[in-house]
Amino acid sequence: MARSNPIQFVQETRAEIAKVVWPTRREVSLTTVMVFLLAAVAAVFFSLVDMGIRAGLQTVLTFFGT
Repeated sequence: MARSNPIQFVQETRAEIAKVVWPTRREVSLTTVMVFLLAAVAAVFFSLVDMGIRAGLQTVLTFFGT
């Protein structure tokens, strides 16, 4: 079984972190705006679908409920 060396672990960790390409502020801002816009579009879509299903169900229940 290999022995773990804490110093080597820290060095390897720092080397891996140095390879990470961090997003720019503009990329983060643009991605955040896109997430909010798509969430709003999805909310509107599902609200419309819900209202359509509710109207259809009320029509059917009113027709057979009388």
